[in-house]
Amino acid sequence: MAPSLLRPSVHSALKGIISQADHRQDDTYGTMEAMARSKGRRRFRLLTWVGAHEMTVLLALACIGAGVLGFVLLADEVLEGGTQAFDQKILLAFRHSDSLAPLGPPAIQEAARDITALGSVAVLTLVTLIVAGYLILDGKSHMALFLCVSVLSGVAAGTILKDLFHRSRPDLVPYSVYVSGASFPSGHSMMSAVTYLTLGALLARSQERTRIKAYFLLVAMFLTFLVGVTRVYLGVHWPTDVLAGWTAGSVWALLCWLAARRLQTRSTLEHATEHTHSTG
Repeated sequence: MAPSLLRPSVHSALKGIISQADHRQDDTYGTMEAMARSKGRRRFRLLTWVGAHEMTVLLALACIGAGVLGFVLLADEVLEGGTQAFDQKILLAFRHSDSLAPLGPPAIQEAARDITALGSVAVLTLVTLIVAGYLILDGKSHMALFLCVSVLSGVAAGTILKDLFHRSRPDLVPYSVYVSGASFPSGHSMMSAVTYLTLGALLARSQERTRIKAYFLLVAMFLTFLVGVTRVYLGVHWPTDVLAGWTAGSVWALLCWLAARRLQTRSTLEHATEHTHSTG
């Protein structure tokens, strides 16, 4: 074949090779730019999430900050003895002045013992396991795991706080139930808040209907309140122990709620209508 016929063919081949190289270079630059944009988005993903939930997140953070500050101030007053007069006045208000027995008939005292048991380790463990089982059956296994971790870590935090302050229990009145350990903060009050409020918040996050969300939260708050009041009524805690337990438990539950919202945004936790698997 003549050399003149080969030149156009060689020229075309070279142009094709150069064009492919240009395309590959463009693809490489495009991939690098996409990776850089993705890295930038990941870097500011938390800020984006906060911006998308501005009022809710800011309100929750404000409540957490107020709760932490309130707990610190209350603990400082307790350590300095500034709450002793208040504690004694409230504690004695639940007792007869002559016999120091709890106010009300024996049936009320028995009911108080039943209600205070809702904050015991045994009952809270059963409640947590029952709700976790429900979440698993409903296809929300990740949320069930998150629930168990939230409650267990709350138990650990409460134990650390009790060992840190090591306040003695009231000695003004006879106890109406068996107790052990330190007094501040109230373990029943704190763990009721941690467990019931966390359960209420997570169950509310797993539902779509507003009324059901409100019902879960109101029931959780009501149970937490009842357990705390009965601890004072039965004479096993100072009122400030209960206030500190409510405060610490509520802060922990809010932190868990914020974490759940964040993880649901990243699709790590299931949303209200999402199911990881279902067998019927």
